[in-house]
Amino acid sequence: MKGVLLVNLGSPDSPEKKDVKKYLRQFLMDERVIDEPLWLRTLLVKGIILNTRPKKSAKAYKKIWWDEGSPLIVLSERLLKKVDTMTSVPISLAMRYGNPSIYKGIKELSDKGVTDILLIPLYPQHAMASTETILVLAEKIRKESFPQMKFTNLPAFYNHPDYIRVLSNSIQDYLKGKDWDHLLFSYHGIPERHIRKTDVTGSHCKIDGKCCNISSPAHEFCYRHHCYETTKKVVEYLEIKEGAYSSSFQSRLAGQPWLKPYTDKVVENLAKNGTKKMAIVTPAFVSDCLETLEEIGMEAKEDFIEKGGEEFHVIPCLNDDNNWVKVLSRWIDEWAMS
Repeated sequence: MKGVLLVNLGSPDSPEKKDVKKYLRQFLMDERVIDEPLWLRTLLVKGIILNTRPKKSAKAYKKIWWDEGSPLIVLSERLLKKVDTMTSVPISLAMRYGNPSIYKGIKELSDKGVTDILLIPLYPQHAMASTETILVLAEKIRKESFPQMKFTNLPAFYNHPDYIRVLSNSIQDYLKGKDWDHLLFSYHGIPERHIRKTDVTGSHCKIDGKCCNISSPAHEFCYRHHCYETTKKVVEYLEIKEGAYSSSFQSRLAGQPWLKPYTDKVVENLAKNGTKKMAIVTPAFVSDCLETLEEIGMEAKEDFIEKGGEEFHVIPCLNDDNNWVKVLSRWIDEWAMS
């Protein structure tokens, strides 16, 4: 019997400091998020970050927390319910960090008699710290607790025509009747070394502005290439003129080179250089979360206005958009019937 497991990033159980600290510990101790040797990762996370960051992060979470709970969890549950009504196979939801866990999601399907699972990491672009860590943990759990299970992984869908269509239409629909001079595609940031680590050729990814445009097997797992391809496909679909858009990367940690250009710097420079009305979309996420609602919707907007901008339009993620639900359901049914 076939079934589906949707997997998203996760969230603290509450915006209180103790729950945020617990969540950050699990998240940042993941060797594919902070890919330093265990001793150094432990020193950085438990010795430094967890002594300072939970208080600040808790404050940020409180700004965006809904009465129903964490926006990311609530939106993921809404997506699950809609997809469940349109598909012919059992479907469950899990989070890489926090609750509900991947183990719980697999067990829920196993209890229904499922022996063949389609894993759907809810990330359009592949990255070591997102898609890969989900697949690795799921496989570990399968081997330890569900050896009879068979897993199939939905590939990164950053350039899939269906995804590009629903993303593009959602952008267009949101911006109807709104004035904007520039559209910024802001993607989640990762360390540059993650790009090189996922380079299957071992030599292609130079992060020099050229390698992403030169055909290579490395592109199958290259997050940077995937991001720029998403931008390229959406721009082509919407026929946006050159100079009226750009791409950037947000949410970096200090002390090491991360993918550039940085979103906060781009937003600041756009305002300083005369852009009065801008729009911003975050295609690395399918569900709105702390990074989209607070970092972009509040902090970036405030910075833009302070530096001389006038209007800052934050385009929502796909969330439980009905057209996105139809696409996801169709992908699931195509797999289920194969």
